[in-house]
Amino acid sequence: MRAVVLTAPGTPLTLQDVPEPIAPSGGAVVDVLACGICHSDLHAAAGDYATALPVILGHEVAARHERLGPVLVYACWGCRRPDCWACSSAQEMICPNATEAGLFRDGGYAERMAVPDEAYLVPLGNLDPAQAAPLACGGLTAYRAVDHTLATLANAAKPTALVIGAGGLGQFGLQWLKIRSDAEVTVVDASPEKRELALTLGADAVAAPGEVEGTFTSVIDFVGAEATLATSRDHVARQGLVVVVGLFGGSVPFGFGLVPHEARFMTSVWGSLAQMHEMVALAQAHPLHSPIEIIGLDDVGSAHQRLHDGNVSGRFVITPGGSA
Repeated sequence: MRAVVLTAPGTPLTLQDVPEPIAPSGGAVVDVLACGICHSDLHAAAGDYATALPVILGHEVAARHERLGPVLVYACWGCRRPDCWACSSAQEMICPNATEAGLFRDGGYAERMAVPDEAYLVPLGNLDPAQAAPLACGGLTAYRAVDHTLATLANAAKPTALVIGAGGLGQFGLQWLKIRSDAEVTVVDASPEKRELALTLGADAVAAPGEVEGTFTSVIDFVGAEATLATSRDHVARQGLVVVVGLFGGSVPFGFGLVPHEARFMTSVWGSLAQMHEMVALAQAHPLHSPIEIIGLDDVGSAHQRLHDGNVSGRFVITPGGSA
């Protein structure tokens, strides 16, 4: 079968003919209908993660299972050992010995992929596979991040939320906030085009960096750079919550008097399998809008470069066999 393979960190991805995947006991081989390209894929390709090589990248996968039909693949594969506190509490996404698809196991930049357990396959129902593929990481990561904020928002007399970054994750985060809370949502992004898109997706207000005013009950930083973390710190209300999702490696000093009184700061990682089921059901009831650009396996290298350069408004989605 054809697959796009990372053979060494920082080297170009190569389209190759590779052996067919083999289903493990209790697992399955699925036909990849669509696979989103995530910023995490860029980090893996650059060698920022300890990746097992060679590897087929891709963890935002919509696929076809012979019995279940179109499915979304949960890619946070934990070790599932009985003594693992993360897996035993159904939080495989923070398992210290996880073997995620597209990082430690071959993922969805391919015509087919092996999944270790059929329990990781979530039926898509009426959702279009190409539109749904980015939900597997972009949608799920934003869903969990918003989940962390809901109690804080619900306890506020006038809940307000600040979303930093209107890329693929921020677009999902904005929509989940509007669907799941009563918060007034402001989106900040450097791109005028993305700010305009945020308004069409339901943002109550938008701002350029440096133009944010006031304080917010909750802040979700989908960038995680030094400047955006400073914005989070400067604009979270007392007893508010900052959730950091972005991987740009920024930091801010933390200590008494250095952040608003009793404000809480946390990171959020991917999402649980139970949350994926919840998210898919919610997406079926509340159609999401996020622009995608469909490409083939031949185009993955150039798509990585464009994503690195910020030259895409939404999400690249690979359809290995043509139209999904």
